[in-house]
Parts: sequence; C-alpha cells; structure tokens
Amino acid sequence: MTPVDARALASWLAAADDDALIALLRARRVAPDAAWSDFFDAAEALLDPAAVAKAAPALPRSLVEAMDAAVASGRPVPEGDERAALTALGFTTASGEPYAGITKVWADLPRTDATDDDADASPADGDATDEDASEDDDAQLAERAFTALSSLADVLLLTAPAPLGRTGAGTLGAGDRRRLIDAGAVPDAETADLVIAIGVDAGLLAPTGREWRVTTAGNAWLSRGTVDRWASTARALRDALPAALRTSTGGWMPPAAWPRAYPLDPSWGARARRLIAQWRLWALVDGSGRAPAWAAPLEAGGDIDEAALQQRLPGEVDRIFLQNDLTAIAPGPLEPAIDARLRRAARRESRAQASTYRFSAESIGAALAAGEDAASLTEFLTGISLTGLPQPLAYELERAARRHGRLRVGVDASGRTQVTATEPGALDTLAVDQALRPLGLIAEGDRLTSRSSVDAVFWMLSDARYPVAAVDEDGKVRILDRAQLADPADDADLDGTDTGYRALVGRLRAAHAAGDADAAWLGRELEQAVKARAVVAVSVRLPDGSTRDFSLEATGLGGGRLRGRDRASDVERTLPVSSIVSARVI
Repeated sequence: MTPVDARALASWLAAADDDALIALLRARRVAPDAAWSDFFDAAEALLDPAAVAKAAPALPRSLVEAMDAAVASGRPVPEGDERAALTALGFTTASGEPYAGITKVWADLPRTDATDDDADASPADGDATDEDASEDDDAQLAERAFTALSSLADVLLLTAPAPLGRTGAGTLGAGDRRRLIDAGAVPDAETADLVIAIGVDAGLLAPTGREWRVTTAGNAWLSRGTVDRWASTARALRDALPAALRTSTGGWMPPAAWPRAYPLDPSWGARARRLIAQWRLWALVDGSGRAPAWAAPLEAGGDIDEAALQQRLPGEVDRIFLQNDLTAIAPGPLEPAIDARLRRAARRESRAQASTYRFSAESIGAALAAGEDAASLTEFLTGISLTGLPQPLAYELERAARRHGRLRVGVDASGRTQVTATEPGALDTLAVDQALRPLGLIAEGDRLTSRSSVDAVFWMLSDARYPVAAVDEDGKVRILDRAQLADPADDADLDGTDTGYRALVGRLRAAHAAGDADAAWLGRELEQAVKARAVVAVSVRLPDGSTRDFSLEATGLGGGRLRGRDRASDVERTLPVSSIVSARVI
C-alpha cells in the first residue's frame, strides 16, 4: 500500500454516502467497533494485505476475472457492472485502476480448483455417480417433493416442543440427529442435515444459542396446504442463494456452474455441493440440474406453476378410518391442519401416502394437556371419521377425561410453584418418584412445592404420564403452549451491527468535518514516507509567497517539522510542515 493509494481510497470513502459505506463495511466484514479515527485510517485498514485476503473469498467469479485481467494487463477494469462493484468494495478506483496495495497481494491469494464435475458430487464423498447425474421425470420429482415436505414438517413438529441441539460448529447434535431418525422424520443422518439446512435457508428454523428452534414463520407454515408449503419454501431457497448463483432476471444459474462461482473461497466447493444436494432433495432440480415443469418459471425469474405441481402431487384427504384397535388410517396424505391436530391426540406409527396413527391413554392425555377436552376431541374425530367413533376409542376418551386434572400445577400466594391433588395419596406417589427428583418437590401440608417454574413442573409431570392440568391463581384450568419458538428478535440485528456501523461512519464523518482534510492527508503521507525512508518531492511556500521544490530522503517528522536529506545539495534540511503545499513519493 502507498500513501497515494490510501489517500485516493480515503477521498472516495469521504465522498460516498452512508448507505454505500455501510454496504462496503458489511461486505468487507469490518468489525463495527473498528478503532478508526478518520477516513485515512479506514483506507489503510481496507488496503492492508490481511484485510484483502479476508474479503477476497466473497468475490464472485465475474469480479475475480475482472481483477485478474486488470492486474495482469496493468489496465483499468472496463467500465460496467464489474468496475462499479469493485469500486464499491474498495478494490479499484472510480476509474477502474486496482489499488497498488491490492495488486501486490492479488497473485498470492489461494485459488480453488473446482471443475464442472464437482456439481455432480455428493456432499458426503465428493464423487459423482451416474444415478446422481441422471435426468428424472416430473413424476419422480413430485414424489421426491412430497417426501421432502413430509420430512420437513415432521422435523418442525418434533422441534417445536423440544428444540434440537446445535454444536459449536453450528451443526445438528448427534443425539438429536438420532432422535429425528428414530422418529421416522428422516431416513438417515445426511438427510437430517439437509432438511435442517433447508429449514434454516427458508426461515422456518433459526439458531438460538446452542439450539435450533422453529420460527414463528415455521409454526405458521405447518398449517398451510401442501402446495403452498412447497412453493413458499422453494421461493425462500431461491432468494437465499448467494448473489453469484442468481441471474439478472431473478432466477438461478445452472447448478453445474455453482462450484466455480467463488474461485477465491477454499470452502465454497463443499458449500456448493451441499446447496445442490438441498435443491435436489426439495425437487427444485433433478440430478442433471433440470428444473421440473412447475419450477421452470421460477428458474427463469418468475413464479411457481402451482397448478402443475398440484396435478403431480397425491391428492390430500380430509377423512380417516377409525378402527376398534385404537388406530386410525388415513387413505392418503391428510390435510396439514387435520394431520397436525390428529397428531396431538395420536402417535403416528407409519408415514406414507396412507399413514397409520395409534391412540393411547398417554397420547389422549397429552392432547388434553394441550388444550383439548373430551367433547372437542369427540367432535373432531367424529367429523373426520368415515367409520364413526368406535366404542373402544370413545371409552378411552371418557376415561382419559375423568383422570385428567387429578393433579394441578399452579402458584401459591408467595409465588412458588405448587402441586395439589383431588385424590388423597396422589401426592405421595410424586414425592417418591425418582424421575421427578430434578423438580425438588417438597411436601408442605396438602401440597408439594417446587422452585421450578409452573411450565417445567407441568411438562415433566405430563411427560411422566401423570394426569396433570395447569391452573391459574383462581384455580381455573389454563392451557400451556409447549412450543419453544425462536424469538422474532433472533432474526433481527441482535449484535447491533447496523447501529455500530452507523456510529462508526458518523465518527469518521465528524473527524473529516472537524479538521483540514488536506492537511490530514499531507500529514499521513509524510508519516508514511518517514517510515519507509522514502524520497519525497515536496513543494514549500516561501515567505514571499513563491514556492520552491525539494527532493528529500525523509528521515524524521516531529514538532511540526519534516527532516530529510536534500538529494540535490546533499545537506540536511528541516522544513515547517505548515509551509509544505504538497508532497509526493518519488
């Protein structure tokens, strides 16, 4: 980096508007609390080799190729989108010349060696197979879309009440990966990771600390129709694509080109393969990269042909067969709202286009704890049943309703959580249940108290299959929502990045407005010349108003004076900085 470089970039930064500066700071991944005093500090930092190496991996192929050509030829980047983008990132001047500080390190930046074959590589082993690269017909893709939809819905339903563990590396915890597989939500570990990634990219799941949680959008998604679910997720996946994978019309580049999109990012090849795997799983593309008929308009920048997708998907049903063995059989994919409510009262045993659900005392009790009652469940099941309400199921509903609420969890007058019972001796069982030891239940007369919250006590008792109800201060039953959704604020700028950037820009502007910018640039240039022991050409204004030029080997700067050896007369000179009109490194 040279002082000329820094001054040119600093001048551009000072002239740019706030939004452009904030966009640059974000793109260059500058810390909002950067200790910069003025725009010259900012320019020096942005042109530092480490900062260039940090920012370069985010450059798409078009910008890398434009920089390659400019650096190799010594010519400016031609006028156009590439020049504008590189200037906005602080890589070139407004006229397209790469800054010398960037040119020096450009050739040493690591390059990836992605090839066209990488697009057909699986995320697991990196090897393409004939099956991976095959072209599927739309019927096969529709079946895959339906399967992926079911998996994502199952993952969200399992995650809402019990968030998934997230490792320090940001991946799904091994224990929860096994939980999803055992529950039948996904067939294997690789699919689990892909489904989680799809949920995150679509905004249905969000990281919260060391957990993955369902978002409010994800919770609403569960109540939408099948086609709407697939289409909204597909749009979100397209919108979440990195800029280099998008076309000017708003669609996407052929997946075969994705692994080569960011040639300076060593980690990009693996990420591109994961993205391709996600898109194949969601049936946005087949193994050859072709979009199905219903997604072809989306690929071109338009919208999904939902009617074409609806024709390919199995029709949803709104009726089930209730049987005497406490099972229910859905003859086709249930409407999402019906499926969600049915699964509050029954455990799904098999998942296919025809699914099986089983009722039990525990599952019905869970539905009652979640807000159902015997009457509402009877009305719901009778309304969707093609076979009426079998007597064994009706009896189980009545029995569960009689038992429900024998234990009640609320707060006492002091605000502590308490458990009371309608039958003598019920509390004695709780007091000796080793599974409830974490609650620290303490007997106090005709009740048990705990330091745990009402929610914690209620759900632990419910999970232990006790007939428990939550009550308010007046003893009336209230419904607790077990879903632990991501806080909407988690999607906002929690770390104050935007606020921090605006404060940083404001500080730089204040420094620029408070002082003499030309004098500040001159002082920085002289400091750099002294550090480099460089020869500078300085113009000095004499007392009579005339100017005189000197060529000095700068040796010191202090007390408002520049010291250096005059190259012409070989004498040491000391010049007042206030009299120096300009300085230029020779």
